[in-house]
Amino acid sequence: MKRIIQLIAIIMVLAAGQTANARTGVTYSPAESTFSLETNDDAQQVKLCIYNDGLDGKPVKTVNMKRAESVNGGALWQISVKEDLKGKFYTFNVKYDGEFRGECPGVWATAVGVNGKRGAIIDMAQTDPQGWAADTRPAIPAKDLIIYEMHHRDFSIDKSSRIEHKGKYLALTEKRAIDHLTDLGINAVHILPSFDYASVDETRLSQPQYNWGYDPVNYNVPEGGYSTDPYKPEVRISEFKQMVKALHEAGIKVILDVVYNHTWNIDGSNFQLTRPDYYYRKNADGSYSNGSGCGNETASEREGMRQFMIESVKYWVDEYHIDGFRFDLMGVHDIETMNAIRAALPSDIFIYGEGWSAGSCAYSGELAMKANISKMPGIAAFSDEMRDALRGPWDSDKRSAFLGAIRGHEESLKFGIVGAIQHPGVDYSKVNYSKAPYATEPTQMIAYVSCHDDMCLVDRLKASIKGIDTDALIRLDLLAQTVVMTSQGVPFMLSGEEMLRDKKGVHNSYESPDEINHLDWDNLQRYPQVMNYYKGLIAMRKAHPAFHMGNADMVRRNLDFIDTRDNFVAYHINGRNVPGETWGDIYVAFNSGKSARTIDVPPGKYTIVCYKTDCKPDGIAVYAVGNNKVTIPAQSAYIIHN
Repeated sequence: MKRIIQLIAIIMVLAAGQTANARTGVTYSPAESTFSLETNDDAQQVKLCIYNDGLDGKPVKTVNMKRAESVNGGALWQISVKEDLKGKFYTFNVKYDGEFRGECPGVWATAVGVNGKRGAIIDMAQTDPQGWAADTRPAIPAKDLIIYEMHHRDFSIDKSSRIEHKGKYLALTEKRAIDHLTDLGINAVHILPSFDYASVDETRLSQPQYNWGYDPVNYNVPEGGYSTDPYKPEVRISEFKQMVKALHEAGIKVILDVVYNHTWNIDGSNFQLTRPDYYYRKNADGSYSNGSGCGNETASEREGMRQFMIESVKYWVDEYHIDGFRFDLMGVHDIETMNAIRAALPSDIFIYGEGWSAGSCAYSGELAMKANISKMPGIAAFSDEMRDALRGPWDSDKRSAFLGAIRGHEESLKFGIVGAIQHPGVDYSKVNYSKAPYATEPTQMIAYVSCHDDMCLVDRLKASIKGIDTDALIRLDLLAQTVVMTSQGVPFMLSGEEMLRDKKGVHNSYESPDEINHLDWDNLQRYPQVMNYYKGLIAMRKAHPAFHMGNADMVRRNLDFIDTRDNFVAYHINGRNVPGETWGDIYVAFNSGKSARTIDVPPGKYTIVCYKTDCKPDGIAVYAVGNNKVTIPAQSAYIIHN
């Protein structure tokens, strides 16, 4: 009954949205352009300004818009200009209490001039690259995804990348980039924020500038800093589409990192300039709530904000063929909105996010926190249980955990291995953050040990394990990623980990220079065993359904833990009961201790797949077990099958 009530609520939200005149902004045709803007109900006047330039100059036309109807608890203003305005730019200026708030392109600009100050009037059909109509999303179920998180600039900016379009969308159309991704074996790229954001000045791209991009300005326009010409609105759009098309042709999904939980500021935001205080939550004392930790938090529960989020993700899917979304601080949003987004998108669009906020939120209802994932079917959350069980707690870079042979993290590791579902082999009272399973299916958990936030894996190992040498660093790096890639959740890795990436120990590199954030592609030659192991590990996961069953009941039936000791976890999978699996009994062991361990397995011949710094799906060697014992080397993963 509870699930039925939730579905009825989602349907009601979507039905309301269908009459809400969403995607307001500008609709172009050679004969006329129609402009629309939502305001608060007490707006007195809306002025439309038309410009020849995207940044400079005075308006060549100023028109007063007309109030059309009430919508989303406010008012919709519209005007049609009956001339061909292609190539022009526009702004809106709204009057409240006798004063104009200031010019902006509104919240629904889909093309902008340099730095996003003015909306652009273009023919979107002319931005489609050749063959765009035939572009299709790769058919990869959620259980089969292997996600690679990347930043446009990090990935290609270094000269060692030998990529021509360094730091640009077009870098991911080049053979060198595509070959690396396909050779590694990942099938989805999670790209850090690629919408138009505030912290990079697009008028001086010849000067070094860096930011992750979690400071949104125009949510529905690609960032100009990653284009070859931010002054031309069509260029960033076309190049973004070329990137998506090239990745799709390589069988790689494109996941967009979206940041609807806050804006780059309040007073200067498009939200505030058009509908003051409507899009933001406030505390009881009238101050702005700060659950995002960035000075403001948006009010997803309000009709206009909810509809904006729904229509925005639909736009990215329809116009740019995006395959999935990662929601930054998803725990700031309400459950009803996230479920409505899930219902509004095709079922093959993968949705996941951070199941937490950065502070308390001024909202009394249920938020999209990790603990509520079971109430959001088809939506996943990152497992900080697994992450911190491996590397150490989030609040101290110098403290280690399982990888540093610190005992007591084994049950948290097992929680991540089964995909955060209910499993009889996990003692939830000993799990670090969640004392109960939160996922109903393993595809609702993202398995990872590192991402753009906090230290990358190499730096964390160096900071938390005193005196670690390169050999131990590599062994523990490979061990960590083996846990991630054999988890029944959806595996996720930070770009460059396959190159033994480091960031010189910088914890929060959101605005650090290239010498901190860049990938050093020469490490592929310095540490070839790392890339080779990652390739083998990913190939093994892709080839064997036993490691991504995708169904909670199947995991419970076929995966059983056979040994749990300090700094040691081992389990068995009955591959005979997994559809499509060619291996029989599969044994997996993780030993982070500094001495070898043994486990009992039935006598017989076994193929060794992962051993020390080797991982080969076709097998490293055949091993005859005669005395029921196999030995797992120190600081390594061990996988065998019969």
